[in-house]
Amino acid sequence: MKTLLTIIFTAFMLASCGEKEQRSILPEGCELRAGDVVFRRGSGLTSRAVLAADRNGAYSHIGIVVDSCGVMMVVHAVPGEPDYEGDPDRVKMDTPQRFFSSMNARIGEVKRLCGDSATAARAARFAMEVYRRGTLFDHDYDDSDTTKMYCCELVDFVYRKPGGLSPDGRGTISTCRDSTRYAAYCRRTSATTPP
Repeated sequence: MKTLLTIIFTAFMLASCGEKEQRSILPEGCELRAGDVVFRRGSGLTSRAVLAADRNGAYSHIGIVVDSCGVMMVVHAVPGEPDYEGDPDRVKMDTPQRFFSSMNARIGEVKRLCGDSATAARAARFAMEVYRRGTLFDHDYDDSDTTKMYCCELVDFVYRKPGGLSPDGRGTISTCRDSTRYAAYCRRTSATTPP
């Protein structure tokens, strides 16, 4: 009897932990533009570690929207989300729906640079360059070396490129919570909120 109860309890716990349906938490009608900065918070171990390191942060991951042949995509540096077996951790390009998938994101937000679409578009083009060169993920989190990048470093780097935001610290993204120069564009509060 005790064994049967243990099996039933274990089966119940496993069933209740799994997500029934993968869906995007990106709100309907949210029209992305190149240069928009996208934030998400996951529920996995990596997300919890990022949030523990930055106790004031609301998000654990960041990316930038790019225009890929007329289709809005998200470029981001991410560990542990391989596209195929043997895929290294790297800067990758995903659809907004995949970036904001309920499997990866519990909450998320899209922010747009206030009043400066040229800088945002330029940053998006630089992000495409970083993606196309096959940049690996920076597991050392060394922002002085851009041969490898982590998520915040990527977005900060492409906005700081010549002609971008000034390096005075007011427009940079040093952590996943910094939004000094960005206005909230569209926000989904929770993956459990119905679409």
